[in-house]
Amino acid sequence: MSIDKETIKHISKLARISLDDKKIDNLSKDLSSIIKFIEKLNKLNTDDIKPLTSIIDASLKYRKDEILEGKIREQILKNSPEKTDEFFVVPKVVE
Repeated sequence: MSIDKETIKHISKLARISLDDKKIDNLSKDLSSIIKFIEKLNKLNTDDIKPLTSIIDASLKYRKDEILEGKIREQILKNSPEKTDEFFVVPKVVE
């Protein structure tokens, strides 16, 4: 499958991206080569291949779920440049 210039123009119009003719030529070639590579990948026989979640053949190590003391509010608030009572003060980001 090949991506022609008209398809690139149509996609750029839908995405509201302005492209000059040189970029359209380059994108057409690049996208066509990507599509050809994907077509090659689709032809591969992967019936006996197990899906991977990682390249390392190891499982996650389990640990005991322990509740720690956790009363470190004062230590955490010492890191804040500005605080009010027991809360961090942050600049307003929404008007």
